[in-house]
Amino acid sequence: MSIDDKVPIDDASQFGGSRSVGWVETQSWTFDAPPLELDCGRSLSPVTQAYELYGELSPERDNAILIFHALTGDAHVAGYHSPEDAKPGWWDIMVGPGKAFDTAKYAIICANVIGGCKGSTGPADVDPQTGRPYALHFPMVTIGDMVRAQKQLVDHLGVHKLLAVTGGSMGGMLALDWAVRYPDAVASVLAIATSARLSAQGIAFNEVGRQAIMADVNWCGGNYYGQEVPRAGLAVARMIGHITYLSEEQMHAKFGRRLQEREEFGYDFETEFQVESYLRYQGNRFVERFDANSYLYITKALDYFDLANGHRSLVEALERVQAHFLVVSFSSDWLYPTAASKELVRALQANAVPTTFFEIPNAYGHDAFLLPNAQLAETVSSFLANVQQRVRGRAPELHTP
Repeated sequence: MSIDDKVPIDDASQFGGSRSVGWVETQSWTFDAPPLELDCGRSLSPVTQAYELYGELSPERDNAILIFHALTGDAHVAGYHSPEDAKPGWWDIMVGPGKAFDTAKYAIICANVIGGCKGSTGPADVDPQTGRPYALHFPMVTIGDMVRAQKQLVDHLGVHKLLAVTGGSMGGMLALDWAVRYPDAVASVLAIATSARLSAQGIAFNEVGRQAIMADVNWCGGNYYGQEVPRAGLAVARMIGHITYLSEEQMHAKFGRRLQEREEFGYDFETEFQVESYLRYQGNRFVERFDANSYLYITKALDYFDLANGHRSLVEALERVQAHFLVVSFSSDWLYPTAASKELVRALQANAVPTTFFEIPNAYGHDAFLLPNAQLAETVSSFLANVQQRVRGRAPELHTP
């Protein structure tokens, strides 16, 4: 099926109103020849990718935007899968008719990364050579491997040059890799709350999360499929990760030192503080929707990522880039701080790459890019409109500030 065959709006008034993409279905596509050659030296075949499509491709096929999800996200970026859905897709505030990623103007593609557990090939899937789940026999994958797989998908959909690639956090890393790996295949990059590499602190938090999973008695060396899963370890990993997504200011405003359903200390190890209750809730909810081995693999891919790898510097790595860039950071994000965004901007400017940089004052930490923000929406909308006009020959080139 091509992108032209999918019109995901089905009585949008019943699924979030006129600015919703409505009822959408997750699609899948599998390729096996040639196999996907991986950075670790192994190959993967067959490779299935789960994806969703929104909007319609223009006759010139010049309005496609590829959105990448963050660490634990999936292809369901907007809309609803059924009338019973309590919540829409993870970036529904940004994707839909009249929104920043306007599906009345653009054809939006979002796919689950390989190594994940939301429909794309990952460690929970059956290894065709053994007939059993891959578990830790699944090969190590990198951000580059994920990009190469999605390039195959985009080609399959008949899109040879994307209007934009974009994402926040890990999604931004995928967008950066795409621009370097396939400079002729993308007109613009929107890198949001991301960086050219993960910091030592970020790697450290990921490792603590992985160790929590592997220390769980039910992890069984990754061979837990068909039996009790490592719930406690995965919940702790999520709790650790969630702390990094919030700013200290927001944690204080949201919870402070307030107690949960009690007026005084119990002098025990039960949940006493509101922040404890919140983290336990986040951890337990996460266990219901994510695979522990996928968490191990994807966090390791994050750790490996360094856009300058194989080059003498980040400036050299960006030499062949042809896309125009929008780089957005949030003032309270200490996991992907503004300093990391500015490093990327300086390297782009050193290559005379047209670049717009915007730091958004915000108290919500790293998660801010997933929350309603008029400044982000307006910046994205204006940038994309300018890029589309330039691609269609109706606007002057953007100038680097």
